[in-house]
Order: sequence, then structure tokens, then C-alpha cells
Amino acid sequence: MKRRAFITGITGQDGSYLAEHLISLGYEVWGFVRRTSLDPFVRLQDLVQPPCRIKIVYGSLHDAGSIRQALKEARPDEIYNLGAQSDVWMSFKCPDETTDINYHGFGRLVWEAIKLNPEVRIYQASTSEMFGRTDPPQSETSLFQPVSPYAEAKLRAHEDYVCGYRKKYGLFICSGFLFNHESPRRGENFVTRKITVSLSKIKLGLLSSLQLGNLDSKRDWGFAGDYVKAMHKMLQQKKPEDFVIATGEAHTVREFVEAAATALDMPIRWSGKGLNEVGKTTGGRVIVSVSKEFYRPNEVHYLLGDSRKAQKKLGWRIETKFEELVQMMVRYDYERLEKMKSIGLVRAHLCKKS
Repeated sequence: MKRRAFITGITGQDGSYLAEHLISLGYEVWGFVRRTSLDPFVRLQDLVQPPCRIKIVYGSLHDAGSIRQALKEARPDEIYNLGAQSDVWMSFKCPDETTDINYHGFGRLVWEAIKLNPEVRIYQASTSEMFGRTDPPQSETSLFQPVSPYAEAKLRAHEDYVCGYRKKYGLFICSGFLFNHESPRRGENFVTRKITVSLSKIKLGLLSSLQLGNLDSKRDWGFAGDYVKAMHKMLQQKKPEDFVIATGEAHTVREFVEAAATALDMPIRWSGKGLNEVGKTTGGRVIVSVSKEFYRPNEVHYLLGDSRKAQKKLGWRIETKFEELVQMMVRYDYERLEKMKSIGLVRAHLCKKS
């Protein structure tokens, strides 16, 4: 009999890659989806077209009843909680909603799951943002110092439901402290996709310039398709443990811009400092500038993960290098936008903001 996996957040970046990976391993995959007026299956087109390779159940992490009904229908062996309000900047705007989904929503899911099947194995998508201002490199033993409502909610969920329920009920539940992971499926509200989309538009003459926030922020960026494999490996261990998943290599936002521009054969040179810093083409045209509007109220300046435990115990390895990741994202966005431009689906938008 096929093992059954239940994925919240299946329509997101990680959920779509995880669904594909589990299907390749022979799983029966169930996705928990919140109904919206727009098509939520943009990232899952190959899996939801007949013959459908995933099973969809509708509900919300806000609603315990819908969670209960979905779990009764799916009866999973493994649960992957990837559903969240995952935008750090938005968590400052909507802290109550962020807490209800990322903390209480996970609690509802875990409680309903163990009532149905105490032997179920649960993966919680924790985050490198929980380390906050802790000095790098950050590992499983590093101090948590969250500086956003998003990270605070994730930390509470980890402490109360992962550590707490593991100790109290002997539940097989674990956290993956995933550092930034990107792909062509990343939402365009995240800085990496904002960069690759905007620079592609500039290259195609559809946009004049791009505005960003703190160019000096350092992140440990990996490929989401690599990271979901670690999620699965965590639930195959003899006992539940938490793992940092990261590349061990940090780059600034500025370096990401440079790599994306180079991939577009549009090298950038920088001048100025702080809010006055700009990125120019070799011809001297300003195509990147800095705006205070895009700074976070509380900034996490330097995230660099130490994933040696995952490498040793899970046998997990990074397969995609930073430059390959950026090139993959740029290629996808440029080719998509070029095709849309050629058939008249996008028009030039020459204002400065993006």
C-alpha cells in the first residue's frame, strides 16, 4: 500500500516541489487548499491535469473543523505543514493574522492529527528568521532571537507544539530550520523574484528601473527543489530531530542583483552609499536604486546556516549552486516575459517603482 502524505501549503513554492518529489517516490499525495477566487494551482498544473496525480481537500488552518474533516479523508502517514503567512514584511502589517495561521493554525493541525492517528509523523516548516540577530553561522544549538511577528509566531509553534508535544506525547514531530530557498516558483513579492522579474523587464524595455531596500542584508540562498528532499528525509529517521537546512554560503542582496544582471548580459556598477547608492549599466543609466520604503522595521542583517548535522545524519547535500540558482530564475522570467511581450500580453511600464 502506498504511503500517504498530507501537505498544507501545497500550492506554494515548497509545496509544489515537495508534491512532485513525493510522487516520484511512490506516495499518494493529498493537498490541503484554502479556496480562493483565483486559480491556486498555478504551480501544480502538471499534477492537477487529468489524470490527476494529487488529491485535493479544501479547508483552512483557521478552521479546526475543516482540518479534522480533511485528515479523516486523507488518513495520512506523514504530514508536512508548509501552510503559513510567509511574508516577513507583511507580518508587521498583519501580526494577528500571522499569529493565528503560523502558531494557532499549526496547533489546530497537530491536535487534530494526533487524535486521529498518534503514530503520524509531522514536519513543521520552521525558519531561519527565528535566529534573528544571532551571530552567524546559525546551527541547531544557536540562540533564537526573532525580530518579526512572523519569526515570533514560528518560534512559539516550535517551542509549544514541536518540542512540547514531542516531550509530552512522544509524538514524531520535527522542525526544519530552512534558510532562504528560492526558485522560479517563488512569489514575486519576495526580493529574489522581484529582482529577476524586474531586471528581465528592464532588459526587454518594459521597465526603467528597480527600487530595493537594504542591499547589505546577507542571506544563505539555496534552491527550493533541493530543500524539500531534506523535509522528507527528516520524517524517515528512527527518532524525530530538528535540522538546519542551508548552503553554508551567504550573499548580499547586492550580490544577488549583480548575479542576475550578469546572467542577462547587463553588468552593473555601483556608486554612492546607503540610501544614495545606485546601480548603473555600463552606459551609465541608473537601473537600481535604494528606497527606505523597502526596509523592514526590524532588519535581520546576516543569516548563514550550518547544515553539517543534516549532511551527516540525513545524507542531505546541496545540488544547486548560487550562480546556477540565479541563472535558473533569470532564464525562466526572461523567457516568460519575452514570450508575453511578443504576443502583446505585457506593455512597457516605465515608472521607477517595481
